[in-house]
Amino acid sequence: MKITKILVALSFLFSVATANAGELTVTGSMEATYNTQGGSQTGNPLGTDRELTFSGSTELDNGITVSVMQDTTDNLGYGDNKITFGNIMGMVDIYVGTDGSELDAIDDITPTAFEEANGSGSGTYADVGGLATEMGIGFKASLPIIGTVSGQYVPKADASENADKSASGTGLTTEEKGSGNELVVKTALGDLPFVGSFLGGNTLTLGYAEEEMSSVANTTDRFELLGALTGSIGNFSYGYQQKHIDAGQTAALTDAIYYNVEHYGLAYAINDQLSISYNIMEQKQHDPASDSSFEQETDAINIGYTVGGITIGFQDASTDNANMVKDVSDDTRTVSIKAAF
Repeated sequence: MKITKILVALSFLFSVATANAGELTVTGSMEATYNTQGGSQTGNPLGTDRELTFSGSTELDNGITVSVMQDTTDNLGYGDNKITFGNIMGMVDIYVGTDGSELDAIDDITPTAFEEANGSGSGTYADVGGLATEMGIGFKASLPIIGTVSGQYVPKADASENADKSASGTGLTTEEKGSGNELVVKTALGDLPFVGSFLGGNTLTLGYAEEEMSSVANTTDRFELLGALTGSIGNFSYGYQQKHIDAGQTAALTDAIYYNVEHYGLAYAINDQLSISYNIMEQKQHDPASDSSFEQETDAINIGYTVGGITIGFQDASTDNANMVKDVSDDTRTVSIKAAF
């Protein structure tokens, strides 16, 4: 009788939604860089980076799409993965897995011709995206006027990427970790009623994340807040972004450390292949255990040239009070050649 009920249920399921033939694609890239630091080089300046991603998709008869993604590490080991059910009710995508996080994807969206201000290692900054390595359940939806809304819920923020039919292990560190959640809203200001005609070409991005770092009494959660305004006029693109990070208290009655990070970006597309940009990154911190009377600042000039599947990038970056150490400088120069397929 149980087998009969199961067969009936499966027959009903496939009669409602059957899958069409899917497809599998493989994409990737390889980047070679030459990096110097502090005006001199004490080690081998050459480096490489590899990325390989497998993607598959299919579509059910009821209009819902199903897509999967699996990428690899530099040594072709197991990387991130995600399965997404798209076009649910014609407006929502729901996914399970991990591929960065909603906030990590917008950690710096100010325009640049090559890299963000400290993208080549000049200076060390606090960043959002604390849930980037976590397995979660997320969604993405397009709403009238508001724009794109995406979010993620992580049941246990213990940085474990579990295999199927398994759960992360137990132990003091694991058990003390709690859940996490985040929300991102992207609004095209040109779509707003009444004022949209004056604000066209600009996008407002807002983000929020909370992570329970420890369930021990008298500790606090990690909070991340982000706001960005980006836009363009002709060949010029511009952006301003601010991030606030409360690192949380992982030990009872300790003082939390706060960071405020600002990004500025101004880029100009000389033509379809060549662009230049000037990017600034500034950080202030509140740390009761150290001097917080100064700020770290990185200024960078970027050049990017693209022809076919090849991108050539250059960055000259200079940082004052590097790594939040007063009067310490950190200058880098990077040349990059990246091939994508």
